[in-house]
Amino acid sequence: MIANTKCECGHQNHVGTVLCEACGKPLNEADLKSEELLEMRYDGVARRSQRSNPSWIDRVWNFFSSVKIAIYLILATLAGASLGTIYPQESTFLNLDPSIYYKETYGTLGQIYYKLGLSDTYGSWWFITLLVMIGTSLVVCSLDRVLPLYRALSRQQIRKHLQFIKRQKVTYSSVMSFEQKGEDRPDEEWVHNIAKQLRKKRYKVHTDGTALLAEKHRFSRWGPYINHIGLIIFLLAVVARGIPGWSLDYYMGFLEGTPVQIPQTHYYLKNEQFNVTYYEENEMTDKFREQNKTVPKTFETKAVLYECLKDCGDPIKAPELKQVTTHNIIVNKPLNYKGLLAYQFDFSETPQLIAVSPSLKNKKTGEQFGPFKIQMKNPAQQYEAGAYKLALKGYFPEFGLNDKGQPMTKSNEPNAPAFVFSITGPNLPAEGIGYIYFPREVDKVNFRQDEINATVVGDWEISANSMQDVEIANYTSFLNIRIDRALPYIWVGSGIFMIGVIMGLYWQHRRIWIRIDHGNVLTLGAHTNKNWYGLRNEVASALRAVNLQVDPKQLANEVRT
Repeated sequence: MIANTKCECGHQNHVGTVLCEACGKPLNEADLKSEELLEMRYDGVARRSQRSNPSWIDRVWNFFSSVKIAIYLILATLAGASLGTIYPQESTFLNLDPSIYYKETYGTLGQIYYKLGLSDTYGSWWFITLLVMIGTSLVVCSLDRVLPLYRALSRQQIRKHLQFIKRQKVTYSSVMSFEQKGEDRPDEEWVHNIAKQLRKKRYKVHTDGTALLAEKHRFSRWGPYINHIGLIIFLLAVVARGIPGWSLDYYMGFLEGTPVQIPQTHYYLKNEQFNVTYYEENEMTDKFREQNKTVPKTFETKAVLYECLKDCGDPIKAPELKQVTTHNIIVNKPLNYKGLLAYQFDFSETPQLIAVSPSLKNKKTGEQFGPFKIQMKNPAQQYEAGAYKLALKGYFPEFGLNDKGQPMTKSNEPNAPAFVFSITGPNLPAEGIGYIYFPREVDKVNFRQDEINATVVGDWEISANSMQDVEIANYTSFLNIRIDRALPYIWVGSGIFMIGVIMGLYWQHRRIWIRIDHGNVLTLGAHTNKNWYGLRNEVASALRAVNLQVDPKQLANEVRT
């Protein structure tokens, strides 16, 4: 059970309070007899982190409320972030296997870098944990200090204890000589006059007979805690990037004429047409002329963005797409749709196979049936060639054989496409015949298509008649696809942080306490969190305005801590 201590002014304080929250009297007997300056950082209020005999919950609270621990966490996070800058992060790669890339590019050190998980530093569990711990520290540090400080500042008593006033860094004491005028109290009149002078200096003044409390810019005391709120929002936004769909940063290639699904989304983007113009020879520098290089002047992607309604990502079925926007993407002018950004950053002139329109041929009779069109991306499951039907039984975008000699695909890109069909129709078995078709001639040779099919289909083959039956994309547009739904919150957090910085940087919380005892004994004390010279000048100016000549240097308390 937490016991409270009661001050002589009648206010009850929590255990651990150093200065009474109301009158400011030092509550410790030894401190009461001291003449050292008072510790005014939190106005002497008790904080949870200072409890004696703490429970395990208090120990956890104390750990996160420690400024020293917060500094260690920040330093550890900075060290971890710097490790992530040694080599490029995985998120910057385009169609590269990181397990191979680091070893081949950077050798043993690169392999160790990858094995330790530093290639994905900013998405790693330990880096996210450090950010969460910093955020927790900010919350606990703020609550541990701001709530007691608010309680102390909202319960200030106008007539402060003499010990409190005399042990401030700015003090003044004097025995006044007032002229008695009738029944009016000259000491109260003097307090009333100096209150007017302080109000001119934009102080909020409260009086209680011969006691005065003047205060201004109290809001600046909350500047550091506004900083904390901004940082907490900032860190939460950074951590929120790990939520699926909140953050995306991919470098992708888009062939002309082929819609490609954007990973982790239900959007497809199509490179409708790619255009590039080059510098003429007379426009290029001598260096490029000597190297005989062609330099692109401008290049753009005429992009169409679709929203997938059905069969999204199905490798066999064609997705049902709805067009949502179009945009001509050039450098620094991305496509922007509901937070999805597509930036132009490169292109390739290497031709890529998009579709082929072969025919079914009877080699013995020379008859041809078809043609029928096969797409390299999302091929149909059924085809018709005259009276014959072809059912797609298997599709291998990049055909290969595993260790057991079984067919497999090395990737989802149509680098060496192979199609397995079951063909049914006149003069063929009821169960049909199997046929494996390689659209590219080089693949037919490499994988011995004739040998594979000879024992199965005999006189039948699938092949294109000419290059007119082949669709090729001349350009591949490389785009940087980004989604960052946390970015607005990062900006909000940064803005709030700057507000806190400005509050604490340009304003100072200043307080002045005055009391007159026995009709003529003046005691003045003042406190600020910074710019003591400015405070002393203000106090001296106010005193001179009521005919009390004081040099600002006289206000400095000679007692040292």
